[in-house]
Amino acid sequence: MTSKPSPLINNRDSIVAVATAPGRGGVGIVRLSGGDLSVFVNGILGEGRALKPRLATYSQFMGGAGEVLDEGVVVSFTGPNSFTGETVLELQGHGGAVVMDRLVQRCIELGARLAMPGEFSERAFLNDKMDLAQAEAIADLIDAASYQAARSAVKSMQGEFSLLVNGLVETMIQLRIYVEAAIDFPEEEIDFLADEKLHTSLHDLESELRDILQRAEQGSLLRDGMTLVLAGKPNAGKSSLLNALAGSEAAIVTSVAGTTRDVLREKITLDGLPLNIVDTAGLRDTQDEIEQEGVRRAWDEIEKADLILFVADITETDEPDLKAIWPEYFTRYPDARQPITLVLNKIDRIGLAPGVVEGREATFALSAKEKLGFAELTAYLQQAAGYQGQSEGIFSARLRHLDALSKALELVCVGIRQLERAGAGELLAEDLRQAQNHLSEITGQFTSDDLLGRIFSSFCIGK
Repeated sequence: MTSKPSPLINNRDSIVAVATAPGRGGVGIVRLSGGDLSVFVNGILGEGRALKPRLATYSQFMGGAGEVLDEGVVVSFTGPNSFTGETVLELQGHGGAVVMDRLVQRCIELGARLAMPGEFSERAFLNDKMDLAQAEAIADLIDAASYQAARSAVKSMQGEFSLLVNGLVETMIQLRIYVEAAIDFPEEEIDFLADEKLHTSLHDLESELRDILQRAEQGSLLRDGMTLVLAGKPNAGKSSLLNALAGSEAAIVTSVAGTTRDVLREKITLDGLPLNIVDTAGLRDTQDEIEQEGVRRAWDEIEKADLILFVADITETDEPDLKAIWPEYFTRYPDARQPITLVLNKIDRIGLAPGVVEGREATFALSAKEKLGFAELTAYLQQAAGYQGQSEGIFSARLRHLDALSKALELVCVGIRQLERAGAGELLAEDLRQAQNHLSEITGQFTSDDLLGRIFSSFCIGK
């Protein structure tokens, strides 16, 4: 681990990229960032052209031989008062792949290089324009697939998550100062480590960490969604269930067993809960090579599921024990802890009431064909995912944030036990130090170059 690298505000390496989505559109933006961009102003807008910061100016965009490449609006932002902290130039012309490519090539001719994915945001982070959690929230906002996901990303982008993390770090610093001072001055008559105020502060810290972790888990769920795998034997109604949930004919449904031979994926939002639904081939022994491959892929998806719905035809089984209905799973994974729900489909044929089946563990009854029980299924899936609805105070979070918060919480709990059981102030101080470092990884105060590379390489080019 290393501390945050020094700012790049005087970096003269100019970068360029198209900042708008690829394709045909009314407006396209080419973005430049660097130390001194006067060569680009002179080379594209004309020699001696003066631009006022943050003021849109109409101009023609010129090529190397005086050819007009396009015309539009140019906006300049002088560092450090810009997104990246460097001087930024935005050329806003007509949207179109050819027009944008010619403008980018002109910038390269004048000395710029193509920006790497996320490099503009990375420079903003390195130049102290935002912390790492805020930078990640920008990418999350762009990728948001629901209103709630976008709302939580905005909260993180504006620093709400970072403010909470920084508050925890400050609390840990104050506790470390207190504990380490008590260790350094053992000759004092007062036993500072037995002070009730210290113990209360530690337990308050633990409680606050748990609360923020729980809120971060909600934010991560909104961002990534829950992967829901539909498994079962052929003709159980998995594809019908997928279509009913998706609200469209995403999968082919026939009476022929083995119709689905590949993995089908649909992303939907179920009353605010993002779901990544995976429909799989029917699980059975078969001599058909194509179907065998479908079954193999089905097991691959089952391994990665957050929740498995094993769909069974209620007219073909009255077995209450999932292990008896699906022994292959429990033979393959005797120690697996994945949540599995048995879905009894086709209840319209026998008149069974929809919803959770009383007296049977993790069993749900519905009719995919007649769409019976789907309101109850929505509530069931939300409860299974731990989704709490449109709660205030939810911010965007990633798996690495959850990991850092979980490790910090574990260390604080261990430190409290060390103090209360053995009076081990030295061990508590070390646990608090490590917990502080884990939290600092979230905002980037204490991080590695490898981590930065992984994070920003996942961003889109131009951001």
